[in-house]
Amino acid sequence: MGDPREPPEGTPEGGSGNEDEFRSVVFDESFVRAARIQELSARERLAGSFGKATRHRVRLGRLGTVPRQALALLLLILLAFGAAVYFGISSPKGLPARPEGSQLTVSLVALSPASAVHPVGDPADPFAALPTGYGDGATGLNTPAGASTEHFSRVEVTKALDTVQRYLVASSLSPAALVQGATADVRSFITPGEQAEFDASVTQPVDDRHHATTGWVVRFDPAQVALASDTVKVVGAMRIDDVDSGTLQITTDHTFVYALKPAGAPAGAPVTLETVRRQLTFQFDRVDLASAQLRLVDSVLQAGPEPCGTSMAGFLQPVLATAQGTAVAPPGAIDPGNHARPAWQVCGVLAGS
Repeated sequence: MGDPREPPEGTPEGGSGNEDEFRSVVFDESFVRAARIQELSARERLAGSFGKATRHRVRLGRLGTVPRQALALLLLILLAFGAAVYFGISSPKGLPARPEGSQLTVSLVALSPASAVHPVGDPADPFAALPTGYGDGATGLNTPAGASTEHFSRVEVTKALDTVQRYLVASSLSPAALVQGATADVRSFITPGEQAEFDASVTQPVDDRHHATTGWVVRFDPAQVALASDTVKVVGAMRIDDVDSGTLQITTDHTFVYALKPAGAPAGAPVTLETVRRQLTFQFDRVDLASAQLRLVDSVLQAGPEPCGTSMAGFLQPVLATAQGTAVAPPGAIDPGNHARPAWQVCGVLAGS
C-alpha cells in the first residue's frame, strides 16, 4: 500500500516527491490560527448573500494610481483653500486697519495779560480769589457715569471714561508731569499707532500742529518753574458720542488753575496763578477699550498769562509775578496777508488780572 502522502498516480516525473518544494506556499500553523473564519448563517446562505464574492471598484481614472495618503492631503488643502475664500468673501469688511502715523492735531493759544501780572494776595491760600465751581484735582473733572450708546455698552463706555480720567490726571494734575519732565505715565495710555508721534513730540517739540509736547501733556520747565501747591483747581465737563459702529468718542473741556513760583524760590515767595484750558477729543475702538488705551485726535490749549511770540511747544512759558508785578508787552497786531506766519499761531488777551 502506498504512502498516503504521495500523489494518487505516483510522484510526478522529474519531481522529488519531497514536500519541501511546496513549503514556500504552505501556510504555517500560526497563520492558520490567526485567520478569522466567518461562517454564514442559514438565513444568509438561503438569501444567497454569498453569491457575490467580489465588489466593484470605483474608477478614478488617473487618480487611481495616486496613493491614498496623497489624495487625503490634497483634499484637506482644497477644503482649507475653499474655507479661506469663503470667509474672505462673506466677511463684509474684515478687521479694520488700526490707525497709524500723525493723528493728533494741536492748537496752542497764548493768552497775554492785559496789564502787569501781580502775585496772589496770600501765598498760603493761592486759590482764594477763584470763583465758585472749581474742584480739587480729579474731583473737578466731573467724570459722568457710564451709559450705553447706540453701538457701545454701558461697561464699554464706563471703561472709556475711566481711561480718559486717568489720562487727564497723569497729563494735567501729576506733579511728575507738570514740573519734573516725566512723560512715561502719559505715554502708557497712548495707542501703539500714536506712540511714534508722541515720542517725536517729546524729543523734538515743534509747533507744527502735530508735534507739540504740550498738546499731550501740561508741563512747565523745571529749571524755571516750581509748584507753589500740589493742589490743582479744575472745572469742566465731558461729552460722549458715537462716531460710527466701531468708534466711541469722548470730548473733554476743562480749565485748570496752577499755583506757580520760580524754581528754587523759598517758601513765602510770590505766587502766580496760571490758567490753562484744555479741550481734548479722544477716540476708542474695541481694541483700545480692551487694552485701556486711547487715541488723542485733537487738542486745543489756551494758557495765560503767557508772553506772545514765545514757543509753547516744549513747555508752557508762564509770566511769573514779582512782588511789584511783572509787566508784559501787549500782543502785536496780526496781518492776515502775511503768509510767512502760520495761520494757527495766534495770541489772545487774558481776561481779568
